[in-house]
Parts: sequence; C-alpha cells; structure tokens
Amino acid sequence: MIKIKAPGRVCLFGDHQDYLGLPIIACAINRHIELEAHLNNSELLKIRFIDINQTRSITIPYNFNNYNPEDTFIAVLKVLERYGCKPNLGYDISITGNIPINAGLSSSSALILIWISFLVQAFGIKVECNQELLAKIAYEAEVLERNGPGGKMDQFSIALGNIIYLETDEKAAYKTFNGELPGLIIGESGIPKDTLGLLADRRRLALESIVFLKNLNHGFDVKNITENTIEHYLGQLPNTLKPYFNAAVRNHLITQKALSEFEEEPLDIPILGKLMSQHHSILKNDLKITVPKIDKMIDAALLGGSYGAKIVGSGGGGCIIALAPENKEQKIIKQLKLAGAVNAYKAEVSEGILL
Repeated sequence: MIKIKAPGRVCLFGDHQDYLGLPIIACAINRHIELEAHLNNSELLKIRFIDINQTRSITIPYNFNNYNPEDTFIAVLKVLERYGCKPNLGYDISITGNIPINAGLSSSSALILIWISFLVQAFGIKVECNQELLAKIAYEAEVLERNGPGGKMDQFSIALGNIIYLETDEKAAYKTFNGELPGLIIGESGIPKDTLGLLADRRRLALESIVFLKNLNHGFDVKNITENTIEHYLGQLPNTLKPYFNAAVRNHLITQKALSEFEEEPLDIPILGKLMSQHHSILKNDLKITVPKIDKMIDAALLGGSYGAKIVGSGGGGCIIALAPENKEQKIIKQLKLAGAVNAYKAEVSEGILL
C-alpha cells in the first residue's frame, strides 16, 4: 500500500508575479488531497476520485501515440518517462481531500503532486528524489508540457511546505520559514476562479509592457525598479499598458518588504496585514481580478477588525485570506459568512509532501 497527502497553498504576496519571473511568498495550509494505492495484479492504474464520484483507468505501459498534454495526468507520465519512470504494475488508487476545487487554493497542483509522488514511489526514477525535484517535475508537467501561463509558485509551495519565499526565475532559489502564521483566515466565495483566462491575459499585457520598456532602455530589468524610478518608466508607456507595469513593479516592492518582515522574529502580523491590503489594492484596481462578492468579503474582513486581507490566486472568484487578531477571529469568520462566503475558517501553516 502507498499513502500520500499534499497540502493546499495560499499566496501571501506575489499574485500574478511568478509568470514574470518575480518572487512570491506563499504558504502550505492544513487542507489536503490524499491518495491511497494498492496493487491489483492488472495492467491498469484504476483511479477513483471519491469526492466528485468519477473514475478513470490508464493502461500501462502507456502508449503516447495520441498524446494530449492538456491531460495533465498523462503529461506527468510523459515527463516522468524522461526521468526513467516506467509504470509496469497495476494499482487501485483512491483520491479524496478537503481542498475546495477551483477556489484559488491550488487543489489542481496538489492533485498532480500526489500523482507524481505515487508514480515515483511505485516505479522509481533514475535520479535521487526529494521535495524540490517533485516540484520541478510538477512544473514541467503543468506548465512547460502544456505551454501554460502559470509559474512555479504552486508546485514549490506545496511540495516544500511551510512558508516559502521563492525566486520564480530559472534558478528557482528559495528560502523556507518554519513556524506559524497566527490569525490566518480563509473565506471561500463559491465563485469558480478564471485561471487560464485571467492569467493568460494579464501575463500577456505585463510582458508586453516590459518588452516595450526594454526596447527603449538598454539594460532594463524590472527587478531593479525602485519607488523613485517607477514614474519615469510609467511615463514611457502607452496608457493601455501602464496598469500592468505598475502592478508588476509595486507588487514586487511589496513582496520585498514582506520578506524583510518574515526574516524578523517575532512576526509583526499588523505590518504583514497592512502590506497584504496594499497588495490586494493593486490586484483590484490595476489588474482588476476581483468580482463584487470578493470585494464585499474583503470589506467585511476589514470592518470586522482584520489587520489586512486580499484575494488569493488568479482571480475572477475563488477565495480571500485575512490576518486577524486572535480575539477577533470568530467575529471575522462570522462577518465573512454574512457577506456571502460559502465557507470561512481558520487555517494553519502545513508541512509539504513527506517522502
């Protein structure tokens, strides 16, 4: 028998940054997807998705003649084939969990990571495996194989766990912080997020603004923009691109300030909350990824006494997070539900995938 579980994640700082190669700060949370597998003496990987009452079977060894990388489960098999993973035994596999689907808490990446971890444990690969390698394989399957608009945040934050600062460029350098994040509250809007549409559109516009400035300024690097030089570069851009460049740069600066706070002990939760609200303001007003219900939930969290609150994920729906004083957590949860949240609850920082 093989048993694996992977956590969900929330982006604390850096939404819509990882596809630009800019850093993020995220944390794994104590909501999980779990897999259990038993040998079945067949040539099939029989998968039951218990919570949505669906099944699928994959014949092994898999024939890639009609390979479609949009099928991420099969894309994982294709990527792992390059690592020497060759499934040759059948398993009965059941998958269940309590991460809400399509809500901005990265249930899809958690699912892919338990699938990868299962295949590696069951059939092996030709290199030594660790959490970082699982994250890289997941990124290859979810983004590179599909030529998708996403970045590295989901895969690394789930695989590694805890709180992570991740440079999302090719080197993917990271720093993890063990510990708690007091007062973390999640509110689910119940509105499905629009991952591919919003990510692809905002990515295109942000990259277009950066390319525009690179063509005008020798040696231009968005990572080197400071508070003192933002206006200079905004003045060079057409009005249609200004909000997307402004969002990229200001959110990058906010993430750097948040990193400085995470490097201090003890954490200054009120300061982190203030930075979180600043980040949300840019996501709302420049990138325009919120919807009225999300806005109402954010207002409710702040009126209830939160230090700060923001939308989580690509936008168009999904969840919000808030940082709350201990004596106001239940009040804020109640206020979120009154504002229309289909669910609201405290969350804790979780470890990543255990090998």
